[in-house]
Amino acid sequence: MVRRQIEARGVQDARVLDAMTKVPRHRFVPASQRAHAYEDRPLPIGHRQTISQPYIVALMTELADVKPGDTVLEVGTGSGYQAAVLAQMGVKVFSIEIIEPLAKEANALLSDLGYGKRVRVRYGDGYAGWPEHAPFDAVIVTAAPPKIPEPLKQQLKVGGRLVIPVGKHYQSLIQVTRTKDGFREKSVIPVRFVPMTGQAQQP
Repeated sequence: MVRRQIEARGVQDARVLDAMTKVPRHRFVPASQRAHAYEDRPLPIGHRQTISQPYIVALMTELADVKPGDTVLEVGTGSGYQAAVLAQMGVKVFSIEIIEPLAKEANALLSDLGYGKRVRVRYGDGYAGWPEHAPFDAVIVTAAPPKIPEPLKQQLKVGGRLVIPVGKHYQSLIQVTRTKDGFREKSVIPVRFVPMTGQAQQP
């Protein structure tokens, strides 16, 4: 998976590639989907949600540009796979999931796999971030809002990066970097994610 689907498509960060080889992706998908766990495509995880394809997880992790000891906010825990990859890289993760059963299942699985000390999962709406633990070195969002939530930008450290899919029908993966003077945005690739629910959908 890593060599053929991720490295071959341009992800070069050795730390990301190493983490992707070590996290058991099949544990983060339902039993009915395990035969497909290492294919490069999203898979259903219940509650009308998906686990992202491995390439996208690796790309978003690379764009976040984290290092051991960094603190990362994840909005959209899902099955817990993205959080596990970050934890495998030595990162402290604060992850928020708006669907309560997924939050509970992910928390239990991450603890079972030994990532519990590095990942804290909370049930709730991630639109407003997790201000008690801000500022963050990076923020990764795994569901698409129509526009970038301002609280997530404000909870970045200077030099920190927000990686987020943005858009309704057509989405772009955006990397936002906080500078001393404001924010710098870069559109990376077109993507397709489940919509970010909750406050993100309010007018």
